[in-house]
Amino acid sequence: MLSYAIKRLLLLLPVFFTISIVIFLIIHMVPGDPVDNLVRIGSTPEQKAVIAARYGLDKPLHEQYVIWLTNLLQGDFGNAIVMRRPVADLIAQNIPYSLALSGCALLFSTILGISVGTLAAMYKDSKLDQVVMGGILLGSTLPSFWLGLLLILLFSVQLGWLPVSGARSWEALILPVLTIGLGGTALVARVTRVAMLETAQKDFVLLLHAKGLPRRRIQLRHVLHHALMPVVTILGLRIGWILGGAVTVEYVFARPGLGTLLIKALSQHDYPVMQGCLLMLAIAVMLGTLVGDLVQAAMDPRIRHSMS
Repeated sequence: MLSYAIKRLLLLLPVFFTISIVIFLIIHMVPGDPVDNLVRIGSTPEQKAVIAARYGLDKPLHEQYVIWLTNLLQGDFGNAIVMRRPVADLIAQNIPYSLALSGCALLFSTILGISVGTLAAMYKDSKLDQVVMGGILLGSTLPSFWLGLLLILLFSVQLGWLPVSGARSWEALILPVLTIGLGGTALVARVTRVAMLETAQKDFVLLLHAKGLPRRRIQLRHVLHHALMPVVTILGLRIGWILGGAVTVEYVFARPGLGTLLIKALSQHDYPVMQGCLLMLAIAVMLGTLVGDLVQAAMDPRIRHSMS
C-alpha cells in the first residue's frame, strides 16, 4: 500500500508543474495592470516603470515564472502587490474559513447523498424513487449562487432564522453549507443509485438471495459496500470541486475565505495573490483525487496490484 501511495504521489508532480504554468499564463493574460492600483492618477510612464521594476513585472514572462516557481518550491508565495502583505499570510488567514465550509458541505452531501441514493435503489420504480430522481435532476441544474440567494431570501429575509452573511457563529455556516451541499447531494445520490442497481445484478447477489438472506440485509451490507467504489471516486473529486465552488458562495454570503480573497485580488489585478489562491485550489483537486485513489486501493486490492 505504501509503494502504491508513493507512486500515485510521484504521478502528481508533472501535473503540478503543468498546472502552475497554466495558472501563471492565464493570470498574466487577464486585462489590467496591478501597477495602476498603486500609482496616483496622472502618474508618468517613468513612475509606473519604477514600480513595475520593484515587483519584477518588467521582466519577460518566462523569467517571472522561473522566479515565482523557485520561490514557491521554497515555500515562499511572494508578496501581495496591492495588499502589501505576504501571500502565505493572506492564505493562512483565509483558508480555515474555506476548509470549514468545504468540510461541512462535503460531509453533508456525502451522508445525505448516499442515504438518498440507497433508498432510491432499494425502492426502484416506486414513488419514492421518482421523487428522489426528480430532486436529483433539480439539484443538478440549480446554479449555486442562485440557490444561495433563494436561501437568503427565505431563511434570512423572510423568516429571519439565520444570518445573511459573515462568519461570526456556527449559524452562519448553515446556508452556505446547504448551498454547496445540495448540488453535491444530487451527484452522490445519482452515482450511488446507479452503482447499487448495477451491483444488484451481479452473480454473488443472486447467490445471496438464493441462500434466503433478507433483502434489506443484502442491499445494505453487501450491495452498498461494493457500490461505494465509484462513489469514493466522486467524493475524492468533490473535495476540490467543493473548495472551488466555495468561491462564488463565499462571495454571495460575504464570508471570508479563499474565494473572497481571490475575487478581491482579481479586482485589483494582484498577480501573486491570484496565483497563490488558484494554486491552492488546484492542489486541493489533486489531493482530493489522491485521497480517493488511496481509499479505493484500500477497498480493492486489485487496484494496488495493477500499479505494482
